[in-house]
Amino acid sequence: MNDNTPVIIGVGEASERIGAPGYSALSPADLAGRAAAAALTDALGVGALAPHIEVIAAIRQFEVSGPRVVPPFGRADNFPRAVGRRIGADPAHAILEPVGGQGPQHLVNELTQAIGAGELGMALICGSEAISTVRHLHTLGESRDWSETVGGQLEDRGLGARLINPDLTHHGARTAISCYALLENARRARLGLSRADYALEMGRLFAPFTEVAATNPHAMSQDIHTAEALATVTVSNRLTSDPFTRRLVARDQANQGAAVLIASVARARELGVPEDRFIYLHGGADAQERTPMERADLSSSPASVLAARQAIDVAGVTLDQIDIFDLYSCFPIAVFNVRDGLGIAADDPRPLTVTGGLPYFGGAGNNYSMHAIASMVRRLRAEPSRFGLVAANGGILSKYSVGVYSARPAPWRGFDSRALQAEVDGWAAPVVLPGEGEGVVETYTVDHAHKTPVGVVIGRLNGSGARFVAMTDSADPTVVRRMIEADPLGAALTVSRNAEDHSIVTSIRPLAG
Repeated sequence: MNDNTPVIIGVGEASERIGAPGYSALSPADLAGRAAAAALTDALGVGALAPHIEVIAAIRQFEVSGPRVVPPFGRADNFPRAVGRRIGADPAHAILEPVGGQGPQHLVNELTQAIGAGELGMALICGSEAISTVRHLHTLGESRDWSETVGGQLEDRGLGARLINPDLTHHGARTAISCYALLENARRARLGLSRADYALEMGRLFAPFTEVAATNPHAMSQDIHTAEALATVTVSNRLTSDPFTRRLVARDQANQGAAVLIASVARARELGVPEDRFIYLHGGADAQERTPMERADLSSSPASVLAARQAIDVAGVTLDQIDIFDLYSCFPIAVFNVRDGLGIAADDPRPLTVTGGLPYFGGAGNNYSMHAIASMVRRLRAEPSRFGLVAANGGILSKYSVGVYSARPAPWRGFDSRALQAEVDGWAAPVVLPGEGEGVVETYTVDHAHKTPVGVVIGRLNGSGARFVAMTDSADPTVVRRMIEADPLGAALTVSRNAEDHSIVTSIRPLAG
């Protein structure tokens, strides 16, 4: 084994549920610090390893993931070093990753490459969220001071690339849930399924996830649900953005932290880390899609599938040799996209999550996949002959990072995703024009978060075939009511521009039913 071969040597998690025994309303830095300490203890011990950490790379919390967002209780000025302070580590380099749920796996890919090249001996990756605690304290009218001045070097990588088209936000698709709903209904259109049949398909996908979450001590929800219960609209399972009920989307109310410790084989052996802790990254890949309006097909993200295939190819295995998956599950289409793209059958017995998934385990902001990696590492240590794949998604099926793991020793191969990215960048994009005139519905959603529901439509203009986005008039609920009463997929519609430069659906002729 080459001395520079990178291995994961420790993983750790921390969590707390409101009202549970021992609940302490921990800050994000405290949660990440506890997870980091657990990762070092998992490998060998905090005191034995903390002084040897050369890099701490941290995931950006949701509350600092927007240009105008202000953390209500303050924050550490240097989050990676605030975590380091809690474990007695003072690394030469600190990194704060851009926005995106692909971040944990991307950092594993990046830092293992640096270790494999002999540029780095040991690195800690960490992240956390305390979203549930913030909301809880606000409800109680309480406050906390989580501000912390640490100082020191920090490579702040910023917020990252624009992931949503301005046209979408201008027409009401401002949130992840409404944008994913557009993609989900595009998939339903491609499959030709009714609303009821597709709701049940989403429920069947996620019902097994609830069973996994029920056994996970860090899961925010441990309730088991049937497919029918997940698909059925009730008072407690309201419709959010069509086609999603509340229990089919990521659960952002989470208090969770996770950490992963990586080292070269030489450094791990030198420090006395037992080799039964070693988990090898056999293959990896990273890819980025265009913004949604610029994609030829709204019903899938082939870039993420290509990334998964490349990671499997680099690992030198076949899809049939992957025994365990954790497919990022913020919304059903994120799982469907990779499952179907790889050709995994709906009744394949292999698990698609090791945590319980974002709707049930918890959608810990940008940091969910750190928990997936931690769970995967523990699973593969217990089953050392097996291979596991972690697929991490960011944005609106926008950024994808994949890793193939095993306890089986393997020489470090390294990998390069530039050719993959060049292929994605070379794909043809549709013409996008302002919506005005006659057209047909390509996909849609109805956002029920407003007093009067708002419909958002992506369509194609008659004649030119150009794509456009439009919305319903909040002052006139006639059109959105028709969209609720009858399936609008494939419907003919008329669109006009108003004084605010919005494209407004003035009439729609939905298909019957």
